[in-house]
Amino acid sequence: GIRFSTDVSEEEVKALSLWMTLKNAVAEIPYGGAKGGVRVDPDRLSQGEEERISRSYIRSISDQIGPDIDIPAPDMNTSSRHMAWRMDEYSLMRGRKVPGVITGKPVEMFGSEGRADATGFGAAYVIVEMLEDIDSDQVTAAVQGFGNAAEPAVRKLEELGVKVVAVSDHTGARYDENGLSYDELVSCDREHGIVCEVGDEIDNMDILELDVDILVPAAIQNVITEENADRISADYIVEIANGPTTREADEVLERKDVTLVPDILANSGGVTVSYYEWLQNRSGDYWTREKVLEKLRNNIQQAYRDFRDYRDSKGLYGRDAAYQMAAQRLVSARETLR
Repeated sequence: GIRFSTDVSEEEVKALSLWMTLKNAVAEIPYGGAKGGVRVDPDRLSQGEEERISRSYIRSISDQIGPDIDIPAPDMNTSSRHMAWRMDEYSLMRGRKVPGVITGKPVEMFGSEGRADATGFGAAYVIVEMLEDIDSDQVTAAVQGFGNAAEPAVRKLEELGVKVVAVSDHTGARYDENGLSYDELVSCDREHGIVCEVGDEIDNMDILELDVDILVPAAIQNVITEENADRISADYIVEIANGPTTREADEVLERKDVTLVPDILANSGGVTVSYYEWLQNRSGDYWTREKVLEKLRNNIQQAYRDFRDYRDSKGLYGRDAAYQMAAQRLVSARETLR
C-alpha cells in the first residue's frame, strides 16, 4: 500500500510493513509485505499535482518494484485513479504495458472486479462466521467510519440481516436504535459529501461505547485506548481500520472478555483481491465479480476458522493468536531453506 498523508514517516512505514507481512501470512497470501508513502496533505493538492506526485514516486522507486519484485496498491488517501497513473508511468518507462506491477487499478485499466468492495466485504464475511457464536435474535453493530472500507461493510451487513445502528464520518456520527438504512446513508453522502440527516447525531467517539453486539472500528488508528476501553459495551470487535486498538486497551478488553478479531485478519480482504488482480494480470484471464467475491469469501472464512481454532487451542487473546500464528508460518517458510 502507498499512502498520501502528513503523518508518513520512516517509523510508520516500517510498522505498516510488518503488519502487511503478518497479514499476508494470516490470510495465506503468497506475498511478503511492504508499505510506502508520500508525506503530503492530499486536501491541498490539485488533481494535476496528485498525478505528478504519483508518477514521480513511481520513477523514484522503479528499480524496487515490478510484477516479480514488489507490487504496490492503494492505501490511505490514494485510489484506483492513482494506481492507473502509476501503472501507466511504469509502463512508459519499460516501453510496454505492465499491468501486473500495480494492483487496485480501475477495471477499465486491467483492474479486478470486486476490488473496491474487497476490504469491507471481507470483514463482513468474517462476521458471517462469527454469527454462529452470537446468541441473539437480532444482531446489532456500530461501524465507526463510512469510507472506502466501511461503506461496503455496512451494505453487506444489512444484506446479512445485521442491524447497523450507528455509522460515522469525519463530520460526526449518526445513531438510530431501530437501524440505519444503507440506501439513505449513501444517498445523503453522495448528495452532501457527508453522512447526515439520518438518525440522531452523536459524538464520533461515543459510537465506540454503544451497547451493541459487534463494534467495527473502520476509520483511523488508536481510537480504542486504555482510557475508554473499559467503557466498551460490545461483545465483539472486528477491526477494519489499521491499528484502531492500542496494546494497553487490548489488556482491558481481554479482562472484559471482549472477543477481538484483529485488523491483520479482518481487513485482509483488500490484499487478498489485490493478489487475485495480480493473478489475472499475469494470466490474462479476467474473472467476474461473482467469482472474485466467492473466492474471497472462501479464503477469508478459512483464514478466520484457522485463527479461531489456533486462538482457542492455545488459550490466547485475539491479537496475540493472530500474530503468533502468522509468525509461525513465516518461520516455517524460512526453515524450508535450511
